[in-house]
Amino acid sequence: MNPEEVSYRIEHDSMGEVRVPREALYGAQTQRAVENFHISGFRMPQRLIHSLGLIKACAAEANAGLGRLDSTLAAAVTAAALEVANGVHDDHFPVDVFQTGSGTSTNMNANEVIARLASRRLDRPVHPNDHVNLGQSSNDVIPTAIHVSTLLACREALLPALESLISVIDARAAALADVVKTGRTHLMDAMPVTFGQELGGWSAQLAHGRECLVGVLPRLERIAQGGTAVGTGVNTHPLFAQRFAAILEQRTGAAFRPAANFFAALSGQNTAVELSGQLRGIAVSLLKIANDLRWMNSGPLHGLAEITLPALQPGSSIMPGKVNPVIPEAVAMACVQLFGNDAAIAMAGQSGSFQLNTMLPLIGYNLLQNIELLANSASTLAEKALAGFTVNEAHIQAALDRNPVLVTALTGALGYERCAEIAKRAYTEGRSVRQVALDMTDLSDSELERLLDPLQLTHPRT
Repeated sequence: MNPEEVSYRIEHDSMGEVRVPREALYGAQTQRAVENFHISGFRMPQRLIHSLGLIKACAAEANAGLGRLDSTLAAAVTAAALEVANGVHDDHFPVDVFQTGSGTSTNMNANEVIARLASRRLDRPVHPNDHVNLGQSSNDVIPTAIHVSTLLACREALLPALESLISVIDARAAALADVVKTGRTHLMDAMPVTFGQELGGWSAQLAHGRECLVGVLPRLERIAQGGTAVGTGVNTHPLFAQRFAAILEQRTGAAFRPAANFFAALSGQNTAVELSGQLRGIAVSLLKIANDLRWMNSGPLHGLAEITLPALQPGSSIMPGKVNPVIPEAVAMACVQLFGNDAAIAMAGQSGSFQLNTMLPLIGYNLLQNIELLANSASTLAEKALAGFTVNEAHIQAALDRNPVLVTALTGALGYERCAEIAKRAYTEGRSVRQVALDMTDLSDSELERLLDPLQLTHPRT
């Protein structure tokens, strides 16, 4: 709709009157933010907005229980806030991510939307600051929203996706436990491994990342709510923080508790930075797996061609019949994006000047994007690449038979230098180590067969 076709109403705040679109649920302060922050067009993530709704509902209940908010008014605020928490009003949160560093504009966006909805329920005014924001500050609300939204995103999206990915890898590893292939170090031929061993390494990396991620979650359960403006808890009830956390725990099932030190919770974002680092570690593992898959799939004639990934779409606009490893490539790009976001979070984390970090919206936005990137990448990699690749066993066996590095198994009998001569000759003449060793040593064919059995070499005797 053209701006000329939009009808407006007049709202006011402490700075005066503002024209607001008539159908908007938000008010003057949100409109000022919309007009001031033409930076990116990126809106705050829906998960963070939903967490804000949850926070406002729990705050209203806590304030009512402490006798600071009329029970009828609190019930209306709670009902309206839960609508926000359930995503009913997502379209009414237009503020750009790049805004005031405390996230005040987003906090007031939530306050104004909830106040308007509650006013409709009661048919009398509900004030966004005096009622919805009672006993709160943007400075403790937004850090709390970051913890709540990222904890729930990890629990509901990322951890299940990692579990599923690990399960798919483990199933493929078990099915391919005895399929031997050429191992590689420095991208060069090395001693044999099984597919089960190679995939088992992937699974172990991801399991370690999952373990580290789970280790952060209890620290996300320690929240800033109750510190208000600077960490002293000014203008809130002395029992508000404990009462709020208990209600939030009831609604989410997570063991939320007030932060041990509100000054650190407002001015520092150490747990957010730690979480970002653990997400980066998982992305490193995903990128390793994606790149391994690309190499293993390379060819089909002039690459490794150990596996064939599912053919999902044409690979070229000019080369008919070409098929590319599109899923590993997409996952690799997502991981690189995550690395950039992680660097931004680290820089934002050190922006805690005196009593407040002033890059909170950036931290929340990038953390939630990274969780989403990882969850979706893990699910897509499992479903569209790992579950369906086929192993080119004949090609793998032919390459394994010609691998001169198999001579390593003979060093105990022949010594390093003698084995190096055999390997060089095998490579130069295009013959197998077994054939050359028959010519150059006194070892029998049966003994060479035993010593050079690739499957036995993947589980060497001690």
